[in-house]
Amino acid sequence: MTDVLARSTDLTGRVALITGAARGQGAQHARTLAAAGASVILTDLDEKGAEAVCAEIRAASGRPDAALAARHDVASAADWERVVALATDRHGRLDVLVNNAALWRTAPVGEQDEEEFRTLLSVNLVGPFLGIRAVLPAMRAAGGGSIVNISSTAGLKGIPGHSAYGASKFGLRGLTKSAALDVAADGIRVNSVHPGVIDTPMIGAVTGGEDATAREWPHVPARRIGTVDDVAGLVLFLASDASAYVTGAEFAVDGGLGAQ
Repeated sequence: MTDVLARSTDLTGRVALITGAARGQGAQHARTLAAAGASVILTDLDEKGAEAVCAEIRAASGRPDAALAARHDVASAADWERVVALATDRHGRLDVLVNNAALWRTAPVGEQDEEEFRTLLSVNLVGPFLGIRAVLPAMRAAGGGSIVNISSTAGLKGIPGHSAYGASKFGLRGLTKSAALDVAADGIRVNSVHPGVIDTPMIGAVTGGEDATAREWPHVPARRIGTVDDVAGLVLFLASDASAYVTGAEFAVDGGLGAQ
């Protein structure tokens, strides 16, 4: 069984594009897919940060072509065309898209700024839409592919203070299901991942920089905060042939929060 699983999650020869990959979850998705054999394109507004992760991946893999960084505004259709062309020009194909880039802002709905609301929708929802649309020709040419949209538990249930963020993540959940139906006949799968509380720099900014893994989290049934590896392992599964018959699905990675 172990050999079967290893073969089905082998991404050798595949090309993956990961947005928001300069740090946190996005960086770990890139490391994990590269470790499985994929050539990865890391995109972010922080190009220097993405390049640093690329250098780490190239050194760990011993493959000079294992990783490539590019500056990318996910809310720009022109930027999407450019990074997809970069992937296909460099590798001749594109097999996996991980829509990870997102903004997180909170405010009670009555205090939510309209411009900020629109900004979160632009990055967190319009961005993935533009990405899905941009990669379809390359994935169709490759005979299929996998699109993994990183949503949130805020896309599964209401959370106080999350009107803008929650709206964007609920929207991404709906976009995932509709897009999956539109492209299933092309061999392209579209699924969403819904992380709960995950130990990332974003959480660190809220907790004051404390080691979030060192304490118990009593409101989480698993009694611990999630790690980037908890999410990246699921992303690898969805990107690979191990999930070949899975599309239009949603997966919570939340230590049981959503079951309460």
